[in-house]
Amino acid sequence: MQVQIIFALVSMAVVLIAGQEQPQYANDVAKPSYEQQQAPMPHSFAWAVKDEPSKNDYSHQQESDGKVTTGSYRVVLPDGRTQIVTYKADQNGYVADVKYEGEARYPEYKPSSYNKPSGYPTPTETAKPEYPSA
Repeated sequence: MQVQIIFALVSMAVVLIAGQEQPQYANDVAKPSYEQQQAPMPHSFAWAVKDEPSKNDYSHQQESDGKVTTGSYRVVLPDGRTQIVTYKADQNGYVADVKYEGEARYPEYKPSSYNKPSGYPTPTETAKPEYPSA
């Protein structure tokens, strides 16, 4: 009986609270900066890095009139080639032209100088597993 009364009182409290009007906030509250629409701004920049000890060689340049952005970047790849990307971004999307200069070079293969410890068997094609006879 007491449980039913407590349940009824809790139910009534929930209904009363849910029925209350929720506070209304003003619509003129400032939006976070990431939601605000900013007018496109013209810009231009260029930078380059060439560090012989670390073999880092890359650059990037870009220009925009606020509607169309064009630019290019280049990087020396680990295989010795230079990758050059020229791009244009506008209301139709992003279009990139990728080119490579030079020829890929890989280090000469040198067999490992690792010496296997003696005492371990060398696998052969004729080796067959041994099963205990029943």
